Order: sequence, then C-alpha cells, then structure tokens
Amino acid sequence: MTIKNIKSFIFVVLGFISFGIGVAGVVLPVLPGGPFFLFAAFCFGKSSKRVENWFKRTSFYKLYVVRLRENKGMTRKEKIRINLIADSFILFSVIYVDILVVKIIMVVLCVIKHYYFIKRIPTVTPEEAKNIITMLSNRENTNLTS
Repeated sequence: MTIKNIKSFIFVVLGFISFGIGVAGVVLPVLPGGPFFLFAAFCFGKSSKRVENWFKRTSFYKLYVVRLRENKGMTRKEKIRINLIADSFILFSVIYVDILVVKIIMVVLCVIKHYYFIKRIPTVTPEEAKNIITMLSNRENTNLTS
C-alpha cells in the first residue's frame, strides 16, 4: 500500500464516521448534523472521486452542505439550535476548568461565534431555505451529470 492509498483510506474512514455522526445529528436534537456533513464532504473530497460523487448525490449533502458551503444562509431555528448546543459545551468547560486563561479564551470564542452567526451568516425563512435548497440541488445535479 502506498502513502496515497493509506491517506485516501484514512479520509474515507473519517468521512464515513463524520457522516454517521451527522445522520445521528439529524435524528437527535442535541447534536447538529451540519458541521459533521461539512467535514464528511471535505474528507470525501480528499479521498476519492467515486465516494465524493456518491456523497454529493445524497439528500444530506443537498440539505446541509450545499447551502452552508454557498453561504446562502440558515434559518433562525438552525442558528439557535447550533448556538445553544455549542454554548452548553462552552459553559460546561468554563465551569469545570480551573485555569482562568482558558475560561477567558472560551468566553471570547463564544462571543466571536455569536458575532459570526448573527452578522456573517444570513438568516432566511424556512420557505426561503427550501427554495435555496431546491435551486442549489438542481444546480448540483446539473454539475454532476455534466
């Protein structure tokens, strides 16, 4: 096995692990699936064209990755859900870590995260999100067949 084959294998494995966690995130309300699907797309893109094309044909890719990758926006509900989950982990870290510098860094990261979600990611209505998904999905299907 060459280094390239080993690297490709590692990316495929990481991609499928991330994909599985993303699918669980779709079902479980406490786990956001979007970031895991984004990471899976990255890993599959680094592994092989065949696996990448398979993932691009899935509804998970069309629903979560394309819209985020194109920065077309998120619904208010999606933003709140992701932020609440992330904030709970940050709060847990701030409470249980005894190092002041780490606490300050965590709070600063939390503020930056909120700024990014509020100012940098457009907020769309659920209807707009469906229209964006349909438009981007149709464009992706056209790109995959050509």
